[in-house]
Amino acid sequence: MLMLIFLSLITISYLGLIISFLIGWNKVAIFNLKDLSARNTFSIVIPYRNEARNLPELFRSLANLNYPQQYFEILLVNDASEDDSRAIAEKFEAEFPQLNIRLLDNVRNTESPKKDAVQVAMAASQFEYIATTDADCLLPENWLHFFDECIQEKSPKLMAGPVGFIQNSGERKAYFQNFEEMDFMSLQASTVGAFGIEKAFMCNAANMCYQKETFLRESGFNENNTIASGDDVFLLQKLRKKGLQVSFIKSELATVYTKYQVSLGALMEQRIRWASKTSSYSSLFARLTGVIVFLMNLALILFTMLALIGLFSYEFLMLVFLLKFNADFFLIYKAAKFMNRETLMRHYLWSSLVYPIFTVTVALSSLFKDYEWKGREFRK
Repeated sequence: MLMLIFLSLITISYLGLIISFLIGWNKVAIFNLKDLSARNTFSIVIPYRNEARNLPELFRSLANLNYPQQYFEILLVNDASEDDSRAIAEKFEAEFPQLNIRLLDNVRNTESPKKDAVQVAMAASQFEYIATTDADCLLPENWLHFFDECIQEKSPKLMAGPVGFIQNSGERKAYFQNFEEMDFMSLQASTVGAFGIEKAFMCNAANMCYQKETFLRESGFNENNTIASGDDVFLLQKLRKKGLQVSFIKSELATVYTKYQVSLGALMEQRIRWASKTSSYSSLFARLTGVIVFLMNLALILFTMLALIGLFSYEFLMLVFLLKFNADFFLIYKAAKFMNRETLMRHYLWSSLVYPIFTVTVALSSLFKDYEWKGREFRK
């Protein structure tokens, strides 16, 4: 009886969470550009380490940005690259003298190389807003216009935008990459949903912008510079805690596109890195979300084992699974349709079976396991 009550409570909590994200998703309106004249200035900050394979494509998208050149600068921060990344950045600077490009070298002061790189760029930046992306990304041509018009309309101190995966026509993806995208869709839908219910706690530095003055006034990353990653979520949660305005730019045309992980092991390392910072979240809602999601997936695994040995009703377990299956489907489909990736849902059934094992493994590993990032080992 106690097991039945426990599973019922977890299921109700989980369904309530997903329903709140669905409501929040619908509350965030599609953001359409109104062709306003550019008004704000941006320092585009891109830390990179050993990204020779990715930088040429990123640089092409930077060169194609549709925004007055005098209103933005590009700050490329080399984080001790051991390949040809620096030389490729120098070539980019030489080929586009009309762009305000500056090459910087990271200065390590904390346990977080990426946060250090952002701080180095911040000290060198000349403009009012900091726009961040990653070295393995492609930017939409009107990227800065979306930030600019959002600032003109809403005056937020931080803005986040959608992130998708680069689709190469005719290339067959590995199955784990379909799972990676499915998992990412759930995170993106939850991100937008949380913004919609004014409980924002997640965003992605691949597509983010914030006011430099606010960052400096609120001491930026000071409370969490012992954690390697999290330059995005920690800043978002800090600003929300201060009661400052944040916005999500919900437009498929504002999407920054990134690459899939190269292997299942790399995907696991990435997710362990993401999960390892959960315990340091300042947002109570973020922590509660993490606990509910973990317990729901752990419960499915444990109660499946109990049902297999006859200690729990498989009929009730099947009911719980179907409730979760359908709730998750509606949420993920929202993001997939928004990103014009409805065909991804063909992988939903098997992904939903794998997901509890994946999630619980990542969560438990993040509690005890060190992780690797950009060729460096970071301790938990």
